[in-house]
Amino acid sequence: MNHLKQIAEKLPEYGLDAMLITSEPGERYAIGFHGEGLLLVTREEAHYTTDGRYIEAAQEQIQGADVKLITPDSGHLAQARAFLEERGLHNVGFESGNVTVDAHRRYSQELPCILTPAQQLLDGLRASKDEEELAVMRHAQEITDGAFKAVLDFIRPGMTEREIAARLVYEMMRRGGEKLSFPPIVAAGPNGSRPHAVPGDRAVENGMFITMDFGCRVEGYCSDMTRTVAMGEPTEEMEQVYAVVLAAQRAGINAARAGVTGREMDAAGRQVIAEAGYGEYFTHSFGHSLGLNIHESPNASPSETRTLPAGAVISAEPGIYIPGRFGVRIEDVLVLKEGGCEDITRSPKDLIVL
Repeated sequence: MNHLKQIAEKLPEYGLDAMLITSEPGERYAIGFHGEGLLLVTREEAHYTTDGRYIEAAQEQIQGADVKLITPDSGHLAQARAFLEERGLHNVGFESGNVTVDAHRRYSQELPCILTPAQQLLDGLRASKDEEELAVMRHAQEITDGAFKAVLDFIRPGMTEREIAARLVYEMMRRGGEKLSFPPIVAAGPNGSRPHAVPGDRAVENGMFITMDFGCRVEGYCSDMTRTVAMGEPTEEMEQVYAVVLAAQRAGINAARAGVTGREMDAAGRQVIAEAGYGEYFTHSFGHSLGLNIHESPNASPSETRTLPAGAVISAEPGIYIPGRFGVRIEDVLVLKEGGCEDITRSPKDLIVL
């Protein structure tokens, strides 16, 4: 996984001589590797420094960049300074969305260049995934689907949210997940009205909904999915709310394609929930982009007026949350294309009763 060429080709558009990359997702996108290092990408070449913990792996795995070992006498910034001076590079972009104030002060003091905020350069490239990225994300989503199928056979009345969350982690890791996309959400009964509930000691009981939101990373790229299942027979009201959320998700998916705005995709799903009388209980956006971060941009939200590009990977996750009673969320991950989208989440969406 390597995008050095794409970054280099964008530099003239932003008036930059080079791009300074130090974040984990930035490194992963640029060179397919993370070694807590410092990367400089110019219009002609790339220079990467890391320490002794990562140097062998970096030299083996990174292509298209000169890989150097830092030492106590020649650290990241000392080597970067020499690199910039030797080539006369003056205007250097940096990841303004990831660099701390303290780090920016240190870079400004030690590097002989003008530092220009350029987060949009990377964000713009990362908004549209190429086929290599999509293959990895499909694999991560396949692992997540497998974990969901397995956990359905595990859940029993009396188990706690925490136990179910732990099982989800186990099932994703044993199938090849490298890390979690985020700490899993498992919310039973009234906890389901909290979209980002933290799994605790509440035991699942018959008559409850159980919402599970989880995902894993493969080669740094995230998967994400949510399913709400019923423990024992649901009430008529629970079935009705579930049906509304599913209809809203399908409406948003039907509207999802390259060239629409995030606002339009959100509105397609939100209208279904509003017309069913539950508008006040849908309290977040319809979806978000994901990739090397679990939340990226652009989003499917009421405030997103930008058009969504082909290759964007975006979640479709409407929900209804009735405080103190229950909640329902259903989430798939979509790849936007001209004229439509590909749903890479394969788990069933009809209401499952355990």
